[in-house]
Amino acid sequence: MDRRRFLSLSAFYTVAAASGTLAACHGHDDNDNGGGSGGSGPTPPPAGAFAFPQGVASGDPRDVSVVFWTRCVTNDNAASTSPVAVTLQVSAQQNFSQLVASVPLSAIADYDFTVRAKVTGLAAKTTYYYRFVAGGDISATGTTLTAAAANEAIPQVRFAWFVCQNWSANHWQGMTLLAAETDIDFVVHLGDYIYEAGFSAPAGGVEPAHPAITLPDGLPSPSGGKYANTLNDYRTLYRTYRGDARLQNVHARFPVIAVWDDHEFSDDCWQDHQTYTNANLQQTARRRNANQAWAEYLPVDWGDVSFDLNNAAYDNIRIYRDFHFGSLIHLVMTDERLYRDDHVVSEAAIAQALGHDPVNGNDQVGSRYFVPQAVLAQFEALDTQRLGRVPSILGPTQTQWWKDTLKASTSTWKVWGNEVMMNRMWLDLSSLAPAPGNTVFVLDCDAWDGYPSHKADLMSFVKAQGIGNLVAITGDLHAFQAGIVRDVPNPSTGTPVMIDLMSAGMSSQPFFEDVKTYAAGMPLASLFSSSAVFDTFIRQNNPDMLYADHDGIGYATATVTPTQFIAIFNKMKLLNADGSAPQSPLQKRTRLTINAGAVSVSVEDNV
Repeated sequence: MDRRRFLSLSAFYTVAAASGTLAACHGHDDNDNGGGSGGSGPTPPPAGAFAFPQGVASGDPRDVSVVFWTRCVTNDNAASTSPVAVTLQVSAQQNFSQLVASVPLSAIADYDFTVRAKVTGLAAKTTYYYRFVAGGDISATGTTLTAAAANEAIPQVRFAWFVCQNWSANHWQGMTLLAAETDIDFVVHLGDYIYEAGFSAPAGGVEPAHPAITLPDGLPSPSGGKYANTLNDYRTLYRTYRGDARLQNVHARFPVIAVWDDHEFSDDCWQDHQTYTNANLQQTARRRNANQAWAEYLPVDWGDVSFDLNNAAYDNIRIYRDFHFGSLIHLVMTDERLYRDDHVVSEAAIAQALGHDPVNGNDQVGSRYFVPQAVLAQFEALDTQRLGRVPSILGPTQTQWWKDTLKASTSTWKVWGNEVMMNRMWLDLSSLAPAPGNTVFVLDCDAWDGYPSHKADLMSFVKAQGIGNLVAITGDLHAFQAGIVRDVPNPSTGTPVMIDLMSAGMSSQPFFEDVKTYAAGMPLASLFSSSAVFDTFIRQNNPDMLYADHDGIGYATATVTPTQFIAIFNKMKLLNADGSAPQSPLQKRTRLTINAGAVSVSVEDNV
């Protein structure tokens, strides 16, 4: 990162060395609030003056550093803009009897009273406890874990990943189970941490614990309701989401490594363009507002990547980065929104062909969903000619970084934190449907299927370089999937090069509900008569899809050893008949096993 840009944000992001932040801080006991003793210095405000309403969090764990986060506000005046003096305390002892770091911070209105500090000089493979102190008030205690050094051989790593936690859909009881998981080293969040629009509950309803969110400056959405526009809107969403005790507990229990997907800004977005209508409006200020709120509320290592408020462009932030967990796992996190080209098939062109409104209409079906394969190929050729290269999800710079990073990796397992589906998902209706529906459809062109040449370039690189044991952990689609990905998507000619494991959303409406809407009016409605029928037909059309459940919510865990990568899909029950969240939320678990050196998955359902 450019250090001049970093220094301009020193009030936003603090770096402190554990060995250099201990002045007068040794010897605290569990009742010491860090405000001084023996009458020296001013008397701190009494207990109850300050609050930590969004809990605490840690993130981006490395062998020698972790980032710590909280939000601290005054209790007596919600409208106060005065800075709040906060101290971060980090200890290897749960009672904080000996501190390894005590870091003075200032929660200011400029960053919505959020603070984050990266503490360096920590010991590898070590559990640390942390808390924040303001006056006489102490936050909840969080725990975190540093990684093993990149060159150290370690026997096992356990981690979890989750996505798509729509406040206005279903329930968040999966987080209760996730927080109760044991021996988890870290948690990955692959995007849709918030939802920017659509605050009317989907078909399945929403638990009473999640009332409707009111956006202070929201703009009317063409599909109803409002969408976030201003910085205050996006901050309101993060404050609300982080107000849920279950999400706070996940953050307090484990370090989180996060990237965004689309809803942190706008549904199916690309760069600084929204896709609510065929116009694909460019909204640079809104994109920057979304960037800033995400940067404020997620515990990201900004010493590794970059965030520059002084840069007026929409891409004033970089979040793609990588992590090592011993020599066992190399985790590569990508950004699949900020640099992607427009969707290959133009919504406006499809609208014009159908006699629809090319500006104010919304022709996502036929452009982003249920796209005839021949139409996709035609438009990709046109886009390639226009761009001078194939249309891309990662963008040229990030693509080269991805290739260089994986080529240089010496870790046993390469794990790709990948936001959108790599598995092929086509429907061949050529012999089943009457014209013009008798063709092959690509179901989701917002995912990698919609950028076929770019996908083929990455997979061909993996094959050519002999990069083994590559597993993508994925989200976005609101479905559980496991499949083989080939350099060429035809199973009869392509070579298997990696595995894609997709977790369903934590709460968001399952994909099967969406697909019934997208398919309305299409031939062969019987294919969508039930989720089981749909799953079977998907697997028949895509033989490399080894597991498919498009009607679930939940999360995933992984236990990784030098010889195996074992994932567990944890599927939750939906809401009870009375709309409440189930107290015993687990519906079933599915085990997926990948053996080192093999590009295949064995599946055990209902384990």
